[in-house]
Amino acid sequence: MGQKVNPISFRTGVMEGWQSRWYAPKAEFATLLVEDKKIRDFVAKHPTQNYKAAGIDRVEIERTRDEVKVTLFVARPGLIIGKKGQEVERLQNEMQNLIGRRINLKVEEIGRPDLQAQLVGEKIAEQLQRRASFRRTMKRAAEESMDAGAKGIKIQLAGRLGGAEMARREKHISGSIPLSTIRAKISYGFCEALTAQGQIGVQVWINQGNYGDEVDGSDAKAGQASKGPKRSYKR
Repeated sequence: MGQKVNPISFRTGVMEGWQSRWYAPKAEFATLLVEDKKIRDFVAKHPTQNYKAAGIDRVEIERTRDEVKVTLFVARPGLIIGKKGQEVERLQNEMQNLIGRRINLKVEEIGRPDLQAQLVGEKIAEQLQRRASFRRTMKRAAEESMDAGAKGIKIQLAGRLGGAEMARREKHISGSIPLSTIRAKISYGFCEALTAQGQIGVQVWINQGNYGDEVDGSDAKAGQASKGPKRSYKR
């Protein structure tokens, strides 16, 4: 049982919805698929604005007959909306010029960023680029996620850790990560840290509980962990 399955694709269509929701005939499918890729890359790697600092977890795209609805799920929406909504209007116009279609851009705030694996992974990668200790960084990120109410977290780093000559893998596990349980709500994220010694891959799995449990709601107090002593279980 050595197969590694992406937890998002494993649950898409069964427990999770698609991040791109539209239908197109066979002749137009490839063109629209490339447009979706352009939109996501443009937001993540904007030529002038650092929208990545806003903490973009995911980009959902829905197409209708008249327009393309793009929804950004971010931790700090103020960095994208800007003063009086000027930044979000400019970004919307830039996307329209990029693909040549009418775009309806919406920005949704994420209640607790410490429960989103992509944001946790990007935070770890940013600290590794600042030459922070990788073991201390993994431990601190795991503690913050568990304090935010996560049922479990797994962090795995791969590359020349600590400037070593030979690349290796290191991982940190706290709590329970049932990857094979399809009803378990697992958030998965991957990113790369560009260090002076080379690239370090960062993978994060976060167990948010089961589907139906309100974990990512805007009311963070409702799902906070208990005030009792917290334990970390390794397996």
